[in-house]
Amino acid sequence: MLPDELVLTTLNSQFPCRELQIRQLLSLFSPFLPSPPTLVVHGLDATGKSSIVKAVLEENSISHAIVNSRECITGRHLLERTLVACLDVVEASSEEKLDRKPYARCENISALSTHLQRLFEGREKFTLVFDGIDKQREAPPTLLTALARFGESIPNFSIVMIITVPHPSALHQTGIPHVHFPPYTRDESITILSRNPPPIFLELSDPELEYTDDLAAEDNAWVWGRFLAAVWDSLAKGAARDLVSYRVVCTKLWRPFVAPIVDGTFGTRDFSRLMVHRRTIFQGEDALLSRIVPKSTTVASAASTHDLPCYSKYLLCAAYLASFNPARQDNVYFMKASDKKRRRRKNNTGWTAKNRKISRHLLMPSPFSLDRLLGILRAILPHDLAQTADIYTQIATLSSIRLLVRTGAVGADVLDPGCKWRVNYGFEYVSKLGRSVDFEIGEYLAGGGE
Repeated sequence: MLPDELVLTTLNSQFPCRELQIRQLLSLFSPFLPSPPTLVVHGLDATGKSSIVKAVLEENSISHAIVNSRECITGRHLLERTLVACLDVVEASSEEKLDRKPYARCENISALSTHLQRLFEGREKFTLVFDGIDKQREAPPTLLTALARFGESIPNFSIVMIITVPHPSALHQTGIPHVHFPPYTRDESITILSRNPPPIFLELSDPELEYTDDLAAEDNAWVWGRFLAAVWDSLAKGAARDLVSYRVVCTKLWRPFVAPIVDGTFGTRDFSRLMVHRRTIFQGEDALLSRIVPKSTTVASAASTHDLPCYSKYLLCAAYLASFNPARQDNVYFMKASDKKRRRRKNNTGWTAKNRKISRHLLMPSPFSLDRLLGILRAILPHDLAQTADIYTQIATLSSIRLLVRTGAVGADVLDPGCKWRVNYGFEYVSKLGRSVDFEIGEYLAGGGE
């Protein structure tokens, strides 16, 4: 067995900034002294509770089983998983093969208590750890209270409950020791993440520059430590207070931050100038958002048109023409000739209003009726269109995604014939839609003189 101080030093090197909690756990779970029948370890997420409890039990060579409540679907699943974990540990610590037939069923807490009394009768010290037991789904109402009394009925048996926030009367018992794991402070978080600084240069390009691995490690630690402080002060202290979120944010921002050092714009010790140059990455919230699709792809998709069916694209083109063309000129732009071919005209009347000096598509869209929209749609389609319910379904869909907006008195029926409509997109968007179906919308737009 290792001396207590040597064990403490080993654990402190693995888990910095947790010396008090490690000392408490080492004193409670000593291999030479009796342990408390029940222990509550509590603290917020990402504070090292589970890892430190497991490390203390392993360093002291205490037989233990850990049951993760998040992996158990129901309360009975938790009980059966607990019994199986204990059987596996007992078999692994001894050379004998256990007969598992008497332990085949574990339907309730009383059955679990009976099985554990039979299993650990006459055996050495054993610790059962329930990780996240307060978040157990479909748990029996007396689960925590019953588990807290297992150590009283089973000799050399201890229960450790790892929870987030302890309730004062949840266990219906007094005198149960508690070990609190507080959240890491700013200095503690920076100290923990500073232990493994990522490299600035992924590979050293020129060996003749006498930039050795030791110098690179020193520069990595120097820049990384100041970078961690800058990330905490700008983003993490308000939006990423736990250690895991803080580490994720720093990992996302590290490569963009050191890019000017890699390309030679700044040196490794020009941190103040580098902070001024890269201050924009600390001013946004992109690092705090988790994206499945990269941002560049999202921006490119937003700049392009929607992936719509063919008739929906023609519907949006017809709606734009109905909004920005005067109704009295429909017979000029959308009348069909005797050979069923479309007349594609421009406004050649030569008449211009004296008080209109800008194009119509730069003005606010005008409302139009549903009948006029369908009439323009039939005129611009390259083939005849039957009056089917699919067209009305696509109109309702375009309304639900706010490309077409109803105006005036809005009723319950989306396709009310008396309702007026207005487009919710601009000329650039509809131009891309038209080109995708080989339709030039500019040939059908009335000029600025109307």
